[in-house]
Amino acid sequence: MSPTDPVGRPAVIELRRYTLRPGRRDELVDLFDREFVETQEAAGMVVLGQFRDLDDPDRFVWLRGFRDMEARHRALTAFYGGPVWAAHGPRANATMLDSDDVLLLRPLSGGSGFAVRPSERPRAGAPAPDRFVSAVVWSFPPGRPDGASLIRDGLLPALRATGPAPLAVLTTETAHNTFPGLPVRTGENVTVVLTSYPDERAYRLHLAEAQARPLVRDEVLPGIEREQTASPRALRLAPTGRSLIS
Repeated sequence: MSPTDPVGRPAVIELRRYTLRPGRRDELVDLFDREFVETQEAAGMVVLGQFRDLDDPDRFVWLRGFRDMEARHRALTAFYGGPVWAAHGPRANATMLDSDDVLLLRPLSGGSGFAVRPSERPRAGAPAPDRFVSAVVWSFPPGRPDGASLIRDGLLPALRATGPAPLAVLTTETAHNTFPGLPVRTGENVTVVLTSYPDERAYRLHLAEAQARPLVRDEVLPGIEREQTASPRALRLAPTGRSLIS
């Protein structure tokens, strides 16, 4: 998938959370936005979003997408075996303590994935947008679809009726990792809802209104709670200047 695609609709998505060495996040953000956006896309993927985690000053979160698992293998082989990573990868790795917290995902249903235009990405050096992005991750027992179905059929209609529609709703991609040089978390069954807001207040108001609906309050959320293996994890994210998701 290249920057010339009029609309990118990746079928495989990585959600990557990096723990960095203290005080080095801005260094990685600057390096990433300058050196690792167009170059990854030239190798056959799309860089969807780059974010500062608002709850951890040493956490960097980003997403990238691929047409399918075979394309993922080709693109990652080309990029990580290529000259750009050889030149700049050591400096990027030097900022990191851990880069293995990775979820391999796919759209939950038809039309629930990202639709992005890489050609509309802000230029290098653009200021960060004044936006707030929420990524809520629900975890369910492996092999059980009930939790995801409750989110799709019960929670999402309420979210769409009370505020901005999610940018994407994703679930675990169960295919074998085609690029073992980059580990992904295994044994997962998650559903991830990503939504963009003008600010965090708008996010909280939207969430409260959706949760106050009788069907959601009395049936959907209790059903999800019965299915989940842990409390949902809400990532509070601030897009960088070059993030397509903002």
